[in-house]
Amino acid sequence: MFLEQKDMDDLDRTEEMSELEPGKPVAEDAGSGPTSSPQESEPSSEAAGAAIEAKEAAGERRWYVVHSYSGYESRVKKNLEHRIESMAMQDRIFQVIVPTEERLERKEGQRRITEHRVFPGYVFVEMVMDEDSWYVVRNTPGVTGFVGIGNKPTPLPADEVEKIMKRVESTEPKIEVNVKPGQKVRIKEGPFAEFMGVVDDVDADKGKARVLVSFFNRETPIEVDLLQVEKA
Repeated sequence: MFLEQKDMDDLDRTEEMSELEPGKPVAEDAGSGPTSSPQESEPSSEAAGAAIEAKEAAGERRWYVVHSYSGYESRVKKNLEHRIESMAMQDRIFQVIVPTEERLERKEGQRRITEHRVFPGYVFVEMVMDEDSWYVVRNTPGVTGFVGIGNKPTPLPADEVEKIMKRVESTEPKIEVNVKPGQKVRIKEGPFAEFMGVVDDVDADKGKARVLVSFFNRETPIEVDLLQVEKA
């Protein structure tokens, strides 16, 4: 009696399985999908975090921002620099800065240049982030934590670092802008002293404002120094 085609196929498959090693599972067809479970194929959050930490531990210098008590930024900087030296962390923590800029102000009728913190309550640290460097910075007196998402310190983007550095390194004193277009102001000094007007435009880079004043019953634009006007 001839075997039917189905029986022949079953016999061939049995012979193929007999050639496999005992206890070794038969591999699935290529079209049947991966043999691993979804849990094994998708990286866990722990694995992703470990990958980031491994990259940072490889020696990538980045800028990070830490919170400090307001008014204690310079003290935190000094404390951290002392810890870097005493704990021999110069190869992991490189720079600590408190961004400041000079501002031209008018006090007691005189113009003075004063130094102001650009970001009150924050200190910037260039470092290689790893467990040791994190510990040194985080446990510096006056530091309340890193800026980041959740418990993960987030490095500053390179373009943001460049903007901050340019602002800090500028030698031209800034004039604090305390007026805006559409606001009523009083001119404090100059040929138009005591005139009232409305701010038409502000040029912070030049420290100038264009003010519309009533002159001979006409609204006339004049340019004044930002230090020459105040809110009405």
